[in-house]
Amino acid sequence: MRGGFAVAMLGSNNKTESTTMHSTFLSRRRFGAASAAGAAVLAAPWLRAQGQLEKTRIAIAVGGKASFYYLPLTISEQLGYFKAEGLEVEISDFAGGARALQAVVGGSADVVSGAFEHTINLQNKNQFYRAFVMQGRAPQIAMGVSNKTMGNFKSVAELKGKKIGVSAPGSSTNMVANLVLSRAGLKASDVSFIGVGTSAGALSALRSGQIDAICNVEPVMTMLEQKNDVKIISDTRTLKGTVEVFGGPMPSGCLYAPADFVQRNPNTCQALTNAIVHGLKWLQTAGPSDIIKTVPEGYLLGDRGLYLASFNKIREALSLDGMVPEDGVKSALRALASFDPTVKPEKIELSKTFTNEFAKRAKEKFRA
Repeated sequence: MRGGFAVAMLGSNNKTESTTMHSTFLSRRRFGAASAAGAAVLAAPWLRAQGQLEKTRIAIAVGGKASFYYLPLTISEQLGYFKAEGLEVEISDFAGGARALQAVVGGSADVVSGAFEHTINLQNKNQFYRAFVMQGRAPQIAMGVSNKTMGNFKSVAELKGKKIGVSAPGSSTNMVANLVLSRAGLKASDVSFIGVGTSAGALSALRSGQIDAICNVEPVMTMLEQKNDVKIISDTRTLKGTVEVFGGPMPSGCLYAPADFVQRNPNTCQALTNAIVHGLKWLQTAGPSDIIKTVPEGYLLGDRGLYLASFNKIREALSLDGMVPEDGVKSALRALASFDPTVKPEKIELSKTFTNEFAKRAKEKFRA
């Protein structure tokens, strides 16, 4: 999501939707008499019982993997949960979610680990993508103004004409910034958005005065906040803060892919979901030392204490079971439509932006 989602998407070869999924996959498998009654009710007809993987090698594109926004992905990778599901996963890290999405649209990756809102924005462009497991139940994004260049800040209206750092133009951080601006009567064109990434580059841009405000994820925002570099003006790092900003729950990082990919590869999507939910289950009981031992050293940005302080701040924002909340999907659509006039809520079929069938099975398997 970057620059009010003003990212030009490449052509899409998605062809089918849920109606086709129903008929195609149901015909491929006969359920035994003993299991038919229960399984047919609990699972969508196109979701076969997990069997042989259609694809064992999967390329996942992510924007800002070192951030807590994608911690479940990192945990599942580092602890071997993808391998345990029979998958060989290659994760490519990009500067932001919009660029990760472009990798899938362009065909160089199979799946995006990115913000849920993209599925809505894509459908608005007649491109159908579907989220199939959720990593975060709050955006974990905060916006702050620089105490160096805007020390006397009093209102959001003062950001007119200023430079705002986001992870990358068109990202979820850009979306939150646009939402904050719109509520103060400002448009995206009233400011300059600058991509600063989600790690050391973001810290440097703010501290050097290259930007006047920043909208970013953890651990960047806590590191700036605790060093008194910024004044926080909007915060979705907690469930309470998310409801205050969005008026309800808001799904964040998900694994999503073209709808036809999900249709053609149900067992592979189930395996990917199992790995993520396994990671979410581990995170529910992991202690600080467990996190430090598991994530790559470079993710700590040179300060273990502040990294763990950041983790404690967003811990409740991590999904518990991978399920996408239906009311959260509605919150995402409301947020997009509030500042982007091209998004017409009445034309968006939210049921086509996500499925919880894979997460339901993974939840049962790992008792998440």
